[in-house]
Amino acid sequence: MSARENIVVNNVDQPVTTDWHALDNEAVLTQLNSSEKKGLSQSEVLTRQQNYGLNRLPAPPKKSLLQRFLLQFHNILIYVLMAAGVTTAILNHWIDTAVIAAVVIVNAIIGVVQEGKAEKALDAIRNMLSHQAMVKRDGAFVTTPAEQLVPGDIVTLQSGDKIPADIRLVNVHDLRVDEAILTGESLPNEKHDQAMSSSTVVADRANMAYSGTLVTYGHAVGVVVATGEHTEIGRINKMLSDVETLETPLIREVDQLAKWLTFAVIILASFTFMFGVWVHDYSPAEMFLAAVGLAVAAIPEGLPAIMTITLAIGVQQMAKRSAVIRRLPAVETLGSVSIICSDKTGTLTRNEMTVRNIQLPQQAFEVTGSGYDPHGSFQNEGQEVDCDQTPALQELVRAVLLCNDATLIQKEGAWQLAGDPTEGALITLAMKAGLDPNFEKEEYPRTDIIPFESEHRFMATLHHDHKGHAVVYLKGAPERVLEMCQWQRHEGCAQAIDQQYWLNKMQEMAAQGQRVLAIASKAVPVEHIELNFDDVGNDLCLLGLVAMIDPPREEATAAVKLCHTAGIRVKMITGDHVETAKSIGAQMGIGDGTKALTGVEIERLSDEQLQKVVLETDVFARTSPEHKLRLVTALQATGRVVAMTGDGVNDAPALRRADVGIAMGINGTEVSKEAAEMVLADDNFATIARAVEEGRTVYDNLKKAILFILPTNAGEALSILAAILLGKMLPITPVQILWVNMITAVTLALALAFEPAEKNVMSRPPRDPKAPLLSGFLVWRSLFVGLILVTGTFGLFLWYREAGASLEYARTIAVNTLVMFEIFYLFSTRYFLDSVVNKAGIFGNRIALYAIGVLLVFQMLFTYTAPMQSLFSTTAISLSDWALILLVSSSVFVIVELEKLFLRSRQK
Repeated sequence: MSARENIVVNNVDQPVTTDWHALDNEAVLTQLNSSEKKGLSQSEVLTRQQNYGLNRLPAPPKKSLLQRFLLQFHNILIYVLMAAGVTTAILNHWIDTAVIAAVVIVNAIIGVVQEGKAEKALDAIRNMLSHQAMVKRDGAFVTTPAEQLVPGDIVTLQSGDKIPADIRLVNVHDLRVDEAILTGESLPNEKHDQAMSSSTVVADRANMAYSGTLVTYGHAVGVVVATGEHTEIGRINKMLSDVETLETPLIREVDQLAKWLTFAVIILASFTFMFGVWVHDYSPAEMFLAAVGLAVAAIPEGLPAIMTITLAIGVQQMAKRSAVIRRLPAVETLGSVSIICSDKTGTLTRNEMTVRNIQLPQQAFEVTGSGYDPHGSFQNEGQEVDCDQTPALQELVRAVLLCNDATLIQKEGAWQLAGDPTEGALITLAMKAGLDPNFEKEEYPRTDIIPFESEHRFMATLHHDHKGHAVVYLKGAPERVLEMCQWQRHEGCAQAIDQQYWLNKMQEMAAQGQRVLAIASKAVPVEHIELNFDDVGNDLCLLGLVAMIDPPREEATAAVKLCHTAGIRVKMITGDHVETAKSIGAQMGIGDGTKALTGVEIERLSDEQLQKVVLETDVFARTSPEHKLRLVTALQATGRVVAMTGDGVNDAPALRRADVGIAMGINGTEVSKEAAEMVLADDNFATIARAVEEGRTVYDNLKKAILFILPTNAGEALSILAAILLGKMLPITPVQILWVNMITAVTLALALAFEPAEKNVMSRPPRDPKAPLLSGFLVWRSLFVGLILVTGTFGLFLWYREAGASLEYARTIAVNTLVMFEIFYLFSTRYFLDSVVNKAGIFGNRIALYAIGVLLVFQMLFTYTAPMQSLFSTTAISLSDWALILLVSSSVFVIVELEKLFLRSRQK
């Protein structure tokens, strides 16, 4: 819904029109019942404020803090955790009860904080509106708060102003507006006050100025046509508040895993209770405690904490690589991304215009280097050229340096531009040719100037040197400059211009997505000290053409290639022109340089048609916020996990809708940062590729933690089940099980969070987001290892009991056997299928070795200190017992490594 449409605010309609940009100035003022000379009267303003409301964006209704906090507990995994907490409380194990309660509460607090950050995206948009405006009231311009503006107000705009409302321009003097937050274009847009076609898209409406954008040059007068939520930025605010944020794949998978575990635990505990009471005639009270012990054994109490810590470690690792994660689950989601939709300007490109080609009458040159760093060379047919030995080239670069108002400043080793990006590129070009801007301006001081204006589309300057010469230099739109030129430079002399030759060259450069400027000169008498339009109307000599582009980042091009290797498709979605988008895409390996879809074409497609086309097309140009949102939604509808990058307000809805929204940290608006899950500290696409690698590693480590925890929990549960089925005493008590779960979770399982990336992490395709976390392999490994553990643990328990050992002694043996099993199994878990029987497999994770050391210390305290013996009913065991425990528990390492060898052979 756009500013022209009929929208209700405070139960009153905004002015109804067809298309403001399609009406002439008089029709616009008539329809708004306003006057450019007098503006509105103060009484009329008050009336309209009552009808239309204030010029500000409405705050959406919000849930109370208590409501948001309580809603965090509505999750089956939290229910499982709370059930575990109740269970430990029944067993009077208050420490574990406190730990579980703390995990639940901390998770709820994190959820509340994340929701609060999401709401800041809307607040950030509201804060982007201008605070003051120069408006004509009762025939005189006055400064007034921007929120007091109403449709029909006459507003004046000048360089540096933030535009306070959506305005139809009616009197323009060389106005340029930076609309990057709405359109994504890297260069300011030139404005005029003439009516345009009704089908003109927002990015091309040169007679409109939109709320929140910035005037960079010139001045104008316009009439307010939309305020508040009826503006373009207000429409985006409404879209952002309506966008549904999707659950991450990890959250969905964990929910599914929790449901399966809950179901399995209830069935298994119920079976144990009934079997013991009905078959072995145990008392219901005794069997209830056994069933509770089995539930405690089966529930992975430490899993949520391990997940949170693993994600947090991923956040720290990404921060070191310039990727700032704002929401923990986004770390893992990056690992499942199958499509990255990237903005062009500043992300794939440098956001610094660079001259790439120069065309002289008889020669063409390529210019190396990029950005505003004045290091580079000139090449002709692959051979480097000395500018001092090429007079025609030297004259052209001197012309673009002198006919220029920008400056380059070196600050802390980096070159920074003050002025127009196009002129910055031209100064950089001259400096690459060896010219010193300060020296040249002293040698050829400027006497007069015709500044650039959109009406005449050129800039001209008059210069006098110290040897009695005067010359006019001119640069501008090539079609316009060509009309003014009668001559062209040829071997130091002027010859009649070949119009068709230059038109062909212009078209070749433009087809490559480059912005082309024509450079001309004219010698004038030395006494000529004023520059008029008549002086440059004709009889100019064309020096040549320069073509520039915002070049791709070299590291981003390599990152795109890496993403393709990893099975990730990269799509460019930009507000820039279609030819520029296709050219940059082709240079980076995105698309083939011939196929692109524009915003107008997207609007003609139904959702079903778009879902098909979006998979076949990689470059999208002249897109609006609605287009970007539709593209992301269409990709998600095909089952893809989508990451979306952006920096402007126009990107915010799509950023929020994407599975992973990625905002620019340097050039990004606060709106885009608040709507995103990740912020790039360096605005570099290559950082996204590194983050994907880290995300895949995090997911691998989460799976390894689960692959470690579930089999060990299965071994504990099966030990209790085996004891009940055989009518034996429990080999491990519920309290001892809680000890094992707690101590191994905070040591061994946590160590897996520090696992480095596996060698093939970026050479395999993205994982299927629909694939369950509890895969067939995970179920098999859990049962397989669980049986090994129960055989060794329960077997040694029975062995010692048959040998006459006390119940406490046999249980101490069983607990330590189980712990040692887990230590040996930890090594095998480091690689899913690869062998760990090598130096890297054993010593590659120092944290794991430290964790084993800490665990052994705790087990010594558990076994040999009086307080722990009293608390857990344990007793001291002998050195020969430890030898037998090590012999039995090491079997899991050998057997699992043999299983992996078998699985690898089957894969081959």
